[in-house]
Amino acid sequence: MPSMTIDIHTHPVFFEPISENQEELEFRREILGLYKHGKAPLQHIFNQMKCAGLDKIILLPLDLTSLHEGAVVSNEQIRKLVDLSPDKFIGFASIDPYREDALEVLEYAFTELKLSGLKLHPSRQQFYPYEAFLKPIYEMCINHKKPIMFHAGISWGREALSKYARPILFEEVASRYPKLKICLAHFGWPWVKETAALLLKYTNVYADTALLYFDSAKEFYKHVFTKELEMTWIDRSLRHQVMFGSNNPRFEQIRMLDALGKIGFRDSTLELIRGKNALEFLGMEGD
Repeated sequence: MPSMTIDIHTHPVFFEPISENQEELEFRREILGLYKHGKAPLQHIFNQMKCAGLDKIILLPLDLTSLHEGAVVSNEQIRKLVDLSPDKFIGFASIDPYREDALEVLEYAFTELKLSGLKLHPSRQQFYPYEAFLKPIYEMCINHKKPIMFHAGISWGREALSKYARPILFEEVASRYPKLKICLAHFGWPWVKETAALLLKYTNVYADTALLYFDSAKEFYKHVFTKELEMTWIDRSLRHQVMFGSNNPRFEQIRMLDALGKIGFRDSTLELIRGKNALEFLGMEGD
């Protein structure tokens, strides 16, 4: 199979086909703190992907029903985008775990909407990942062979408390559900060593590179992946569990990918991070 480059962490909050409602658009700007972003036509998205060298991007929704009476981006909107470009877009589902119909919504997302995984945000949705009430959700993901992308580490939102998403809090999930693939987004920054420890201990745990909090992409990646962590930790031991993610639209995909290629990883490691690990995480290795 030809080498493929995948961004596993994209928020389609300003994609034009799902941004018709101005009130909904303002809600997204408020939640993300991105007040100046306009609508992005799909051709603009495709041009960005082409410039960055991306083949596919994972679209992440967010359901905040119990807190804000709605979703930032709904599962149905994700399906709409995927249908518009199934060769470029892969869609995840989101559920607010506190809603009474959470399991029904998730079942529908997996069986009817045919979404490829689940995105949960402990900080914004205000739960600890090890809480018992989440067990049926995790079991449903296992039964449907769907991975979970967890927000991990600090969150930008003032009301999104980082205490819910410190990487070590996910260990019980990784241990109790060895068949459940989970990704700790943002490499769990600033607790990147905790994330690395979990990757070392649990083969069902992955992390993505959607982190850029200071400096340029190159400077920040160099700091995190060669100073906070030894570069050899990833290049030799964790290379099969790290995936490229941009956190677009907050950060530009082309800058993130370019920076990742300039900090010293071997070409074979970069090939895994840029796409091969994502295919394995998604269960798409043979596609």
